[in-house]
Amino acid sequence: MKNKYDVIIIGGGPSGITAALAAGRLNVSTLLVERYGFLGGMSSSALVYPWFTFHDLSGNQVINGIAQEIVDELKMKGGSPGHMRDSSGFVWSITPFDKETLKSVVLSMLSNSNVDILLHSFVSEVQIVDQTITKLKTVGKYGNSELEGKIIIDATGDADIAFLSGAPVTLGRFGDGKVQALSLIFRLGGVKTEPIQRYYIEHPDEFYTPAVPIDREKLPLTGVSGFFEHWKNAPAGIPRDRFLFFVGPRKDEITVNTTRILDINPTQPEQITQAEISGRQQVEQLTVFMKDSLPGFENSYLLETATQVGVRESRRIVGQYSLNETDVINGPFFPDVVARCGYPIDIHMPDDASMKLVDFKTSYGIPYRVMLPQKIKNLLVTGRAVSCTHEAFSSLRVTAPVMALGQAAGTAAALSIKKSVSPTFINVSQLQALLLESKAIL
Repeated sequence: MKNKYDVIIIGGGPSGITAALAAGRLNVSTLLVERYGFLGGMSSSALVYPWFTFHDLSGNQVINGIAQEIVDELKMKGGSPGHMRDSSGFVWSITPFDKETLKSVVLSMLSNSNVDILLHSFVSEVQIVDQTITKLKTVGKYGNSELEGKIIIDATGDADIAFLSGAPVTLGRFGDGKVQALSLIFRLGGVKTEPIQRYYIEHPDEFYTPAVPIDREKLPLTGVSGFFEHWKNAPAGIPRDRFLFFVGPRKDEITVNTTRILDINPTQPEQITQAEISGRQQVEQLTVFMKDSLPGFENSYLLETATQVGVRESRRIVGQYSLNETDVINGPFFPDVVARCGYPIDIHMPDDASMKLVDFKTSYGIPYRVMLPQKIKNLLVTGRAVSCTHEAFSSLRVTAPVMALGQAAGTAAALSIKKSVSPTFINVSQLQALLLESKAIL
């Protein structure tokens, strides 16, 4: 493998994958670097399932392009049914998927797009000359190595490359820097969904009041947010107010997103270690309690815990523009729009068991400037680490919109190479035209 590329993407999650595909397809030499031995990011390592959301609350599809291609490939391989209505009514649609199929599908797509892949590698140091990243120093079992890229894309989710390069970053919410709660997700087998759906239909007051009108009796059960009365007897010490779980991807299996860990800085090794330990303790408690207490769980058993704790929020860059709550709710026109999002403001509060939810029926545009960090000329940032407030972040952080952002970042990087300018000075109209040609929705 060579060590010099036009574009290097750090982070093989959904946003990094779409960035690499976009750049590789525009015929610039592209490398994708990932710390694990597989791709998929939080979707594969943290069991973040299903994908939220390709539609706004009115049912309009607002994300297409490479993200939709991945869904289509998964469908062809039997790894996803495609988009389905959300039976909890939280969003219009969810997209179930099998994470093992995802791992193989994206590898194949990247290979067909002439993208090189380097696994089991961390970037430990960044060399800067004249506000330009000239070298990335990686570390792995092989020791240390160096990579050179003309354009670097930070898809780490934690703004790691921006931070190492000295670009301004922020952490968590304004004022105290606290981040949204973390969760260790797990899967249970042996769950019968018929009793769950029957209880869901007969006891509507025990569940989340839908933002989207739904017919509980006609929609297949895809997810549950509630069992509020049952939760009153849940194990002490879990700062949550409900059960949240999703059906699938296989029969009689569910994915549980109910653990909650507070007061953690996910960039600090000691604290994230404690989160992993606390999360597994909560999984043990919840597995027993759900088996003993919830309808349909009488024969349930633990199938899998996530490889790592799920981190909702971490560092973000301070970019050329910072998307805010008003932008998300009102959806103003941005002349440099490169992606859209229809997911509500959804804050798992940093302090307690509560949530803050703000719904809106349409989508909003995300401007290109949020991906441009200050002080570093050849760096783009994609995924949840783009420039935004804590509140705006809580909307755009989910999988489908970060896939759309990744496609925009990879396309912008390739355009920068072809025009021999920094990402700041590309022609945004040309970027938008390339995105539209690739079926992105702007």
